[in-house]
Amino acid sequence: MSKYDKLLFQILRGTSDANVPFNDLRHLLTSMGFNERIRGSHHMFRRAGIVEKINLQREGSKAKVYQVRQVRAVILKYKLGGEI
Repeated sequence: MSKYDKLLFQILRGTSDANVPFNDLRHLLTSMGFNERIRGSHHMFRRAGIVEKINLQREGSKAKVYQVRQVRAVILKYKLGGEI
């Protein structure tokens, strides 16, 4: 299981949302086909066929908890998690 498979499993499990590294979450989203646009401290992700915009911000070296929950909701809604 790769690093990003483990991260995806951690996000989908939802038990440690406060411990998701910001850079790892960015790389996970780009590997899922999202395009990243950076404006100041905001990292915005869009993907064709997905209505929601994902907006991430750092909180130290981690992603903000409520934004990890939003990422999980988008992954589940559009079934982007694959077979994990």
